[in-house]
Amino acid sequence: MMRFVNVGRVAAGVVALLILAPPSAVALQKKQTAAQTLNRPAADQKLHRLVLQVNTNEPAMMNLALNNATNVAQYYKDLGEKVRIEVVTFGPGLHMLRDDTSPVKARIKAITESTPAISFKACGNTQENMHKVENKEIPIIPEATVVKSGVVRVMELQEQGWTYVRP
Repeated sequence: MMRFVNVGRVAAGVVALLILAPPSAVALQKKQTAAQTLNRPAADQKLHRLVLQVNTNEPAMMNLALNNATNVAQYYKDLGEKVRIEVVTFGPGLHMLRDDTSPVKARIKAITESTPAISFKACGNTQENMHKVENKEIPIIPEATVVKSGVVRVMELQEQGWTYVRP
């Protein structure tokens, strides 16, 4: 003899059971673990890593990148968490780190003095190409480090799990 089950009634019963039943020990454990994760000591937390790309010679974009960097650094400082931020420049964006043309070099100097979590990288390929075009040495601000290739630097940081943002 065949028995037919009213699927609608069974489903409604299961839903009612789930709504009315007290939370299981597993569910409570998951909630406690999540709460502990949010409140754990800073030493136990992972290092947050952000790479910001600047490839335009626009002061507004340079300032936006600096705003992003300082805001992120302050956010994690307030939480008591560690963060590393690299601002990588290449192409026309190298002007951000050029000692002779940077519209933001005073701001970068102040940032590096107050926020060691933020560092600046200048593309060596771009520096070399600008040297050829301008027929003069291309000075980089002392707060920046020259890397062989800015694009490669961004790629390698992403491959290491860094978060990439282009302001």
